[in-house]
Amino acid sequence: MAHEDAATRKPEAGDWAHRPERSNMLALRFICWLALRCGRRATRLILPPICLYFLLLDPTPRRHIKRYLLRAIGPKAGWADGYRLLHTFASTVLDRVYFLRGRMDLFDVRVSGQQAVHAEIDAGRGAFMLGAHMGSFEAMGACRQHSNDQSQLRLAMLMFTDNAQRISAILDAISLPELRPHIIALGRPHSMLDLRDWLDSGGLGGLLADRTLPAGEEAAQRSNNVVLPFLGQPATFSDGPFRLAALLRRKVFFMAGLYLGGASYDVRFEPLADFSERLADPAERERRIRAAVEAYVLRLEALCREHPYNWFNFHDFWLEDAH
Repeated sequence: MAHEDAATRKPEAGDWAHRPERSNMLALRFICWLALRCGRRATRLILPPICLYFLLLDPTPRRHIKRYLLRAIGPKAGWADGYRLLHTFASTVLDRVYFLRGRMDLFDVRVSGQQAVHAEIDAGRGAFMLGAHMGSFEAMGACRQHSNDQSQLRLAMLMFTDNAQRISAILDAISLPELRPHIIALGRPHSMLDLRDWLDSGGLGGLLADRTLPAGEEAAQRSNNVVLPFLGQPATFSDGPFRLAALLRRKVFFMAGLYLGGASYDVRFEPLADFSERLADPAERERRIRAAVEAYVLRLEALCREHPYNWFNFHDFWLEDAH
């Protein structure tokens, strides 16, 4: 029955989209000014009180954090683990300013698995990069500054219209124009053509695939919610990103920019699925899409256990509040 309940509550699966954003442009500009004026070491001193504030005075995210950590770490998870998770999140938010300002000199970024990605770029095919709300997306984008390879990683952020507008405003506030990530807004009349042209030029399309869309979104109507075991409990994932990759016949890589503490990041690229072959049998295409979703969830689960403080979904991910 747990599987049926999760599968039929589609609006709640996208409930994260209706939570009001805590940040605003004035606060973002202030943080950016403070980070650049005072430096990373000094600005990090404000992170502990901010984390303690949210841990002690915001009961809803605290409840969801507790549920997640109990599944990722086990019964030993406690207040210290919740604080560490929030501090990791705050650290990546602060470091976003420096990555988008080209300050790679402040970080030790280790990159692995990029050879297979470069092969797709060199062949002019492009590829889909599926990540999660884990670690730092900006650390992955920083690979284009970090790489000495001739085939630079040109990563576009693929997102739906409302999110694209919010993220564009944030990037305008904190990034240098030449380092501002390219954004392709999905759900518009020419979105697919823009995405296809970007991929054909050797660009990469980045999507975060660990959240489902609200039922009212047009894109949600063109995808299916798939209920799979995740950290020991049924959870809902969307197959939309994989259907997009299958439609455009591209390879899919898993990407993660893991924060290791201090100034260290571990950026990983791993092959996940290959949709480049044309399939005449719809049943086989559906089977491969399902297999790709399952592979994604297994990889995400493994990383949540390996680096439990790097996953930042502070909402009712398992849809337990309705019980």
